[in-house]
Amino acid sequence: MPYMKELIEGYRRFREKDWAHERERWAELAEGQSPQVMILACADSRSDPAQIFDARPGEMFVARNIAALAPPYETSRGLHGVSAALEFAVTQLNVGEILVMGHGMCGGCAAALTGAFDDVPPGEGHFIGDWVRMLEGARDQVRSRHSELDRAAFLDMEHEAVKVSLTNLRTFPWITERESEGRLKLHGAHFSIGEGRLYLLDEAEGTFRPV
Repeated sequence: MPYMKELIEGYRRFREKDWAHERERWAELAEGQSPQVMILACADSRSDPAQIFDARPGEMFVARNIAALAPPYETSRGLHGVSAALEFAVTQLNVGEILVMGHGMCGGCAAALTGAFDDVPPGEGHFIGDWVRMLEGARDQVRSRHSELDRAAFLDMEHEAVKVSLTNLRTFPWITERESEGRLKLHGAHFSIGEGRLYLLDEAEGTFRPV
């Protein structure tokens, strides 16, 4: 693994600088964590929440996957990794906020919009295709609004994916209960890689505005 050397060198810089500078903080974290927010973000290497929000160690509980998608609540047996992360953050860590953060040039959203996996049968180990099928309804709406699949259409798809995740989050009973009681707030955002700018979703208007 040729890149492993780079990772080790990065770790050593971390030990010499960041860890040494935050030793008291790391000592506190060794006793437990108490993040106030959960970030649901894309696994894309260009949209690291800790870097974007300049977070200190232990400030955010982060789950990342293809297209920053939250699945709907399901009780079927299976390996529900994102749902397990949500359950842990909400019911065990008692986070007060969940932020769904999509981003520009998202490959998962692009695959959904272009139908890259439409000809791939469900199951059979085609994990990306199965995952982005969550966006089929949103994809149809976006296509109806755009005569061609240009950058505006892809951006629209990225925005709609954030809204889908927020809708799905509200199918989890322990999320809706806490939100209705005012103990939990849900937010949507979109990070523009080219601009280096964060846009927050105004759910009442359905629009994203720059911070």
